[in-house]
Amino acid sequence: MRGAGSRAERRGSRWRRGSTGSMKRAQTAEEREREAKKLRLLEELEDTWLPYLTPKDDEFYQQWQLKYPKLVLREAGSVAEELHKEVQEAFLSLHKHGCLFRDLVRIQGKDLLTPVSRILIGDPGCTYKYLNTRLFTVPWPVKGSNANYTEAEIAAACQTFLKLNDYLQIETIQALEELAVREKANEDAVPVCMSEFPRVGVGSSYDAQDEVDLKSRAAYNITLLNFMDPQKMTYLKDEPYFGMGKMAVSWHHDENLVEKSAVAVYSYSFEGSDDESDDDSSLEGRDPDTWHVGFKISWDIETPGLAIPLHQGDCYFMLDDLNATHQHCVLAGSQPRFSSTHRVAECSTGTLDYISQRCQLALQNVREDMDNGDVSLKSFEPAVLKQGEEIHNEVEFEWLRQFWFQGNRYKKCTDWWCEPMTRLEGLWKKMESVTNAVLREVKKEGLPVEQKNEILTAILASLSTRQNLRREWHARCQSRIARTLPADQKPDCRPYWEEDDPSMPLPFDLTDIVAELKGQLLQAKA
Repeated sequence: MRGAGSRAERRGSRWRRGSTGSMKRAQTAEEREREAKKLRLLEELEDTWLPYLTPKDDEFYQQWQLKYPKLVLREAGSVAEELHKEVQEAFLSLHKHGCLFRDLVRIQGKDLLTPVSRILIGDPGCTYKYLNTRLFTVPWPVKGSNANYTEAEIAAACQTFLKLNDYLQIETIQALEELAVREKANEDAVPVCMSEFPRVGVGSSYDAQDEVDLKSRAAYNITLLNFMDPQKMTYLKDEPYFGMGKMAVSWHHDENLVEKSAVAVYSYSFEGSDDESDDDSSLEGRDPDTWHVGFKISWDIETPGLAIPLHQGDCYFMLDDLNATHQHCVLAGSQPRFSSTHRVAECSTGTLDYISQRCQLALQNVREDMDNGDVSLKSFEPAVLKQGEEIHNEVEFEWLRQFWFQGNRYKKCTDWWCEPMTRLEGLWKKMESVTNAVLREVKKEGLPVEQKNEILTAILASLSTRQNLRREWHARCQSRIARTLPADQKPDCRPYWEEDDPSMPLPFDLTDIVAELKGQLLQAKA
């Protein structure tokens, strides 16, 4: 068991001061709570490491079975060699064509570049949001898809990852069936590290509804591909709790997933010579040259963590609620590594179909378009106006600005998103005219005071939010770190227009309008 001893030399007081500063920048209650838990944990630990286990420890597999039974490893030798070859060639093709990008994410009010480069592949029109960043799928060629790819090799790679997705779905369902059977039998021993999953008959205790449920938990609709070359990273964080070494990805729960859905990960690392030090009993802790995935029970300081070595072609599966109850990190080896992480993204508000329907809902209130670009509205009912302005914000800040903040990266692979984003921008622009129509209404002579107040109350919060978020997104696009990115990845503050733009009914900067509306509301209530 590893982890005993002092960490003062490696972390010292600087880490604590940095964490306190991070708390001050926290933007959400969830982030503040997470940071507070982290601080409390580190204060309780003082200057000692938590213990963790590797396969060199005698109790490693026993601890895995007892405390991590919903984590399953599928070793590379049990996967068909042909599939390995196709997947690994697909990784290299995407890398060669420059399709993987470091994300400029938002953490505790600060923009940071991820050390890992990524691309999202999956169902057409699907998105995946993590760390306040919405990624848009490069579509894999499912039935009915009409994606055009910039290169034949990119098209072939997307086809390969769809094939890998189908394979991992089958294996995940089998793993979930095995887990369900053993849980119903109240058996503690669950296989965790296998060359082959045991093929079990589910028997009479396993009904059709169970089968539907398990299939839905493995209905992967996206894969997030990752790449990192540690030798090109000038700085990687040290793992802070166990002393496991350098991290490529810090401790986290995967976000934006269907509850209790599985996650399947295919790992492809460039391994060195055969005489690696992984089996060197004299080495303290995990081998720093070998990539590992680390697991721990969230905020638990009693149960040892696990550091599981990942070799070329290994797969691991996080089943049932493991992602919710446990955290995992990726511990960097010395060689480059790709991974394909297949997920059931929670897409109820994250598909092109969804946001298109929301736009249509907002614009149902438009009676007709005027020749000068203005619109007239059917209703000025406060609830209708409030809903329209909320959708206005949703399409602007959850879709348009998220997409263009990532520059022109998606055009490297496909033109699939070009037409939909142009259409969404046109619908958004019409919503600007709707807002303008509402503002004209509240300025009308003779409008009853009560009705005017109801309208102002209905729209003011959304307009204030819009002004604040526009200021924030504009600043993010101009930030120092944003200016360091290559030209095709530089954030584009879009939509953006100058104050005298005749094509826009309202100014980009809503400061004066918001202040005037607040003043009118206060005056009316006085």
